[in-house]
Amino acid sequence: MDQPTTPAYVIGVDYGTDSVRAVLIDARTGAEKAQAVHPYTRWKTLQYCNPAKNQFRQHPLDYIEGLEGVVRRVAQAVPADQIKGLAVDTTGSTPGPVNAEGVALGLLPEFAENPNAQFVLWKDHTALAEAAEINHKARTWGGEDYTKFEGGIYSSEWFWAKIAHVVREDDAVAQAAHSWMEHCDWITLLLTGGELASFKRSRCAAGHKAMWHESWGGLPSEEFLVHLEPKLAGLRNRLFTETYTADEVAGHLSAEWAQRLGLSTDTVVAVGSFDAHAGAVAGEIEAYSMVKVMGTSTCDIVVAPFAEVGDHLVAGICGQVDGSVIPGMLGLEAGQSAFGDLLAWFRQMLEWPLQQVLPHSKVLTPELQAALREEMSNTLLVKLSEAAAAVNPEESHVLALDWVNGRRTPDANQALKGALMNLTMGTSAPQVFRALVEAICYGSKQIVERFEEEGIAIKQVIGIGGVAKKSQFVMQTLADVLDRPIRIAVSEQAPALGAAMYAAVAAGLHADVLSAQKAMGNGFAETYTPNPARVADYAARYAQYQAFGKYVEAATVGQPDEPVMETETPAITTA
Repeated sequence: MDQPTTPAYVIGVDYGTDSVRAVLIDARTGAEKAQAVHPYTRWKTLQYCNPAKNQFRQHPLDYIEGLEGVVRRVAQAVPADQIKGLAVDTTGSTPGPVNAEGVALGLLPEFAENPNAQFVLWKDHTALAEAAEINHKARTWGGEDYTKFEGGIYSSEWFWAKIAHVVREDDAVAQAAHSWMEHCDWITLLLTGGELASFKRSRCAAGHKAMWHESWGGLPSEEFLVHLEPKLAGLRNRLFTETYTADEVAGHLSAEWAQRLGLSTDTVVAVGSFDAHAGAVAGEIEAYSMVKVMGTSTCDIVVAPFAEVGDHLVAGICGQVDGSVIPGMLGLEAGQSAFGDLLAWFRQMLEWPLQQVLPHSKVLTPELQAALREEMSNTLLVKLSEAAAAVNPEESHVLALDWVNGRRTPDANQALKGALMNLTMGTSAPQVFRALVEAICYGSKQIVERFEEEGIAIKQVIGIGGVAKKSQFVMQTLADVLDRPIRIAVSEQAPALGAAMYAAVAAGLHADVLSAQKAMGNGFAETYTPNPARVADYAARYAQYQAFGKYVEAATVGQPDEPVMETETPAITTA
């Protein structure tokens, strides 16, 4: 198929943790015509959340208001009839309950203020006990181990654990929820106005988070789900059997949403996907590349020819699914539960006086206080990075673990906690910050090593996302720790661009995803190369990180099916 010769545009909509953004892309060249961003109003004040309990919920109105705001703004840049396709990517696993018409329960008056009726954000870890039960029962119930294509360990961040937790906690939601939908699926259904029963569910969402696999006919069996939680009885039949790749047509814009967005009912809507998978496509992923999507967390995406990997099981990752990233190839996912989030946590710690002490100042007016808070917040991480980069490693032995939000991979365990060691009276904030940056890089190294130990070669590393674009200090440290070059993709909005590529294929503007990549890819902005003077030092500190991690993991109270075992404390050597 030749690429379009007349003006043809597509829209990619990317739902992140804090905001939704849209890009209008020329399907012929990949050039960005317009972009827009909309922060979630309710999420900004953490409504429906309880961080102390690791409860993070998002109201569907935040999603709807953001969708209208960003798409209408970018769609004004060209005539509506030139916009041929639209696709949505979201965070995941972020499921929410819906009624028989596909209406999110949070939109109904009786559930509007109920946290359990909202979408359960990826970083919500309230389902620790349920994840542990899934892991235990999958291996002991006497039938298929449904976790085996999920890396062998199911996480509290994923679909079934979250649903089981909510239905146990809230009978009203359990009774009202006809079905459950991933965020990417629900937005796509909303836009097309189709029937819930015949709606095309996302392959990447179902395969990586819901234990869907063709070999056992789709989702886990009714018998297993009821064995897990009796309140799940009948839900499987109200979910789905088939799944679809993100380059396929989900439908067309409904008349209502065409009008609300300023588009045409001729606009094709592609099947939904997860942000990391779409971002990997925009990052021009190819066989045995690892695309690191670096934001609040990381998702590490690898693709490999199915014929070469087949059903070889890679232990401790976040799933391996045929066609989940690029149709015709096996998609493998890993990641870290906290990346930018770890650095943001430290910034918030340091900003405590600004929030709690400054308002009582008798020297500064409220206006000056607000200006100072904003200035400090905007510059703190920049100044910390500059100071941390100047720290002499021989003068600081601070070591950190990056598990403040648990560990996603390798070997998911969301019960783990972060830690610091080797603090002294002389330890400074830049030294701690440097240790935190090193920790997230060591966590990345563990993931690369796990893939290669399992026979999946990593031939190149590509960075996309906010951290990759904005923090030279983090990226240089990562290159030094991995002892590998890291190429940084040009696109500022890679997941949205990847969604636009999927939309272009669904709309018939390109023959397949690889063709869309070639035509619409933005290339690479720069490459970070390892500093030989730092590589050996980081290798020694990485060994200390691993020993520290084993010690903390052994001392951490385990999940219900994983009690802490009496083990010998590993030796921890410090420089």
